[in-house]
Amino acid sequence: MGTETVIVVVEDDPNIADLVELYLRRDGYRVHQAPDGETALKTIRDRQPKLLILDLGLPGRVDGLEVCRQVRATSDVPIIMLTARDDEVDRVLGLEMGADDYVTKPFSPRELVARVRAILRRAEGPKPTGAAVHTMGAVEVDTGRREARLNGVPVALATREFDLLQYLAEHQGLALSRRQLLDGVWGADWIGDDRTVDVHVRQLRKKFGDLLSLDTVWGVGYRMG
Repeated sequence: MGTETVIVVVEDDPNIADLVELYLRRDGYRVHQAPDGETALKTIRDRQPKLLILDLGLPGRVDGLEVCRQVRATSDVPIIMLTARDDEVDRVLGLEMGADDYVTKPFSPRELVARVRAILRRAEGPKPTGAAVHTMGAVEVDTGRREARLNGVPVALATREFDLLQYLAEHQGLALSRRQLLDGVWGADWIGDDRTVDVHVRQLRKKFGDLLSLDTVWGVGYRMG
């Protein structure tokens, strides 16, 4: 990734922020910190980061969920949420607002950096030699451009949303369990619950509407028609 890859860390606890910055800098990233939501939004506008690490429990009027909402209104930059609350509602809300991943405190800095690398590799890595365009009615998934289109018009997707749509498109007609989707999209070492898949499927259905042939296979998972 090199020193040109900018990451903004939004965290009000300076000890945690400094620790995360230390590990990210060791891995070659350029890091900017923001201790609250308002500072975060300004820093994101000024620095144009490649990835955002965002604490949900921020002080002041602009909390982490609001930062996520405002960022997603104008950008598809990958977002990893941090939360001290083992609260499923927080995680689901964050994912529904377009976050790509979440880490619950206390967490391993090494694990966080590994997730950063994995997300950036998917978002910015070299285009696969077998790049293809998968067409499902009015929906197209262009793996080379990493672009999804509805009736020819690009649809803004978060990194994980696109990854999930691509994986489903590459396995059209197959009923895939939530565990298979987690392993294929998030990675076999990803730590989290199956609801993450459900939230991202719900977001895809919201963005593409009835034109996306994505069926629930009861007792199994999902199938792209």
